[in-house]
Amino acid sequence: MKLDSIRREYGFTKLSRGKVEKSPFKQFGIWLDEAIGLKVNEATAMSVVTIDSDGFPQSRIVLLKSFDEKGFTFFTNYSSEKGKSIEQNPRIGLHFFWSEMERQIRISGLAEKISTKASNKYFHSRPISSQIAAHISNQSEEILNREYLENRFYDLQNKLQGEIPIRPKLWGGYHVKPIKIEFWQGRENRLHDRILYLKQDKHWFIKRLAP
Repeated sequence: MKLDSIRREYGFTKLSRGKVEKSPFKQFGIWLDEAIGLKVNEATAMSVVTIDSDGFPQSRIVLLKSFDEKGFTFFTNYSSEKGKSIEQNPRIGLHFFWSEMERQIRISGLAEKISTKASNKYFHSRPISSQIAAHISNQSEEILNREYLENRFYDLQNKLQGEIPIRPKLWGGYHVKPIKIEFWQGRENRLHDRILYLKQDKHWFIKRLAP
């Protein structure tokens, strides 16, 4: 199949500057609720983009776990590639893509670690199997094979004997404080709607961008 022949027309809905919320977080909440309501596959999945030590952008998918009027929170291993990149350069990007609704949201912001208390609270809300996995996986490091990983998992599981593990110090959350949030709605004839929220000082300004 020729890739350049794959094409679809967008016509799910439209996005008007005059009808969006003044707060980008309220607008995000509306779109997220709609995505969840329509059972969009993995509605909370987002791409996290960081810059590595060689200056190359790196992208991977993680799950959004909470958001408020200050920003967006996700969890990971602090010693992972993205954790090391954020330590060197906290400027990161978040990207949501909901193909069923022909929508994208792009976020640029600054990431910082959340409190130990908040990381502990979320860590212990996870299934025990996920807690164990966080302990035994040195994320992003080379391993011999999958058997090595599974053996470490079952060894710790047997050692715990049903007890709840403590949170590893190298595992926790990041809170991303945005400075730009763009809402993209696919439209007919590739004349897509793009609404940008830009933060200046403590205020959000709204702009409409060409597709």
